Amino acid sequence: MSDQFRPSEEQEMLRASVRALAEDKIAPRAAEIDETGEFPWDVHAALVAADFHAVHIPEAYEGAGADAVASCIVVEEVARACAASSLIPAVNKLGTQGMILSGSEDLKRRYLPLVARGEAMFSYALSEPEAGSDAASMRTRAVADGDEWVLNGVKRWITNAGVSSYYTVMAVTDPDAGANGISAFVVHGDDEGFSLGAPEKKMGIKGSPTRELYFDNIRLPGDRIIGAPGTGFKTALRTLDHTRPTIAAQAVGIAQGALDYAVGYVKERKQFGRAIAEFQGLQFMLADMAMHLEAARQLTYAAAARTDAGDPDATFFASAAKCFASDAAMQITTDAVQLLGGYGYTRDYPVERMMRDVKITQIYEGTNQIQRLVMARQVLRAR
Repeated sequence: MSDQFRPSEEQEMLRASVRALAEDKIAPRAAEIDETGEFPWDVHAALVAADFHAVHIPEAYEGAGADAVASCIVVEEVARACAASSLIPAVNKLGTQGMILSGSEDLKRRYLPLVARGEAMFSYALSEPEAGSDAASMRTRAVADGDEWVLNGVKRWITNAGVSSYYTVMAVTDPDAGANGISAFVVHGDDEGFSLGAPEKKMGIKGSPTRELYFDNIRLPGDRIIGAPGTGFKTALRTLDHTRPTIAAQAVGIAQGALDYAVGYVKERKQFGRAIAEFQGLQFMLADMAMHLEAARQLTYAAAARTDAGDPDATFFASAAKCFASDAAMQITTDAVQLLGGYGYTRDYPVERMMRDVKITQIYEGTNQIQRLVMARQVLRAR
């Protein structure tokens, strides 16, 4: 398989369709979403109407059946307009991917069509106050009680918490088995004993709520477990192989939006009697921005294609794409602010929002320091 991504005609048509929707319905709302910090239900409705809210759901469960590359295209194009809005399709994939990989047929038929039809969203609950990068040290417990499980604990940094109806929750079911004692469950937002913390006050992606989840003696039916007991952590890691390229695509989209705006600005802005785009120093900045962006895009889609193919190197590529794309996007958005000078530092222009929004891509779904650990282990194992 070639490592270079060459979009097909169908993929180009998908990109054009998502971009048209994003420019018409999402981009005009992006600044307001950031300012108010409210979840954009109108954007959600527009994505559902166009069937772009959860394209990864297989056709067997009423979904579009899109592959990982198509999912990345959707997220990239929405993120180009509004990073917070791009978390609608991205988190729906994150929340349901474990079920797609490991869930029973009954579980898939019960929940996936709801997401496919846009009637519900799914979030993913792995991190805890004392278990972020060290996720295997989680303390949330699920104890078997007859045919049920009793769930207690806390999850932190849960994206779209409160607007999602369902949550894929990792919990310890065998404390003596380490990572092999963790299981995955479906928790309903209306389960008795479930509650939410206050929304976090964040630097960016403000239109996507991030909250803690509290589980107080929630009784879960036995058929709400995803996969066999003790397989939850393996499912979580496999899920991230599929979803880290999606975060890379989000970073690429934000960076593309920043570069597009910066290019338009420097062609119009005049100093010393001519457009500042004519100055070589700024041209070099733009060249570096475009070069790193295209490298990030190629790596992102190569990673997505490898997850679809079940490639043994998919774990390395997923981490490499997420790490490289988010680092590149952080630099690109920072340079976009610089190119706008004082204007770039104000909320009257979108690049400062993009710079704030993109920072999280270096942190969530595994910090970039963790990505480097994952890549190093893959390299050493391969050798």
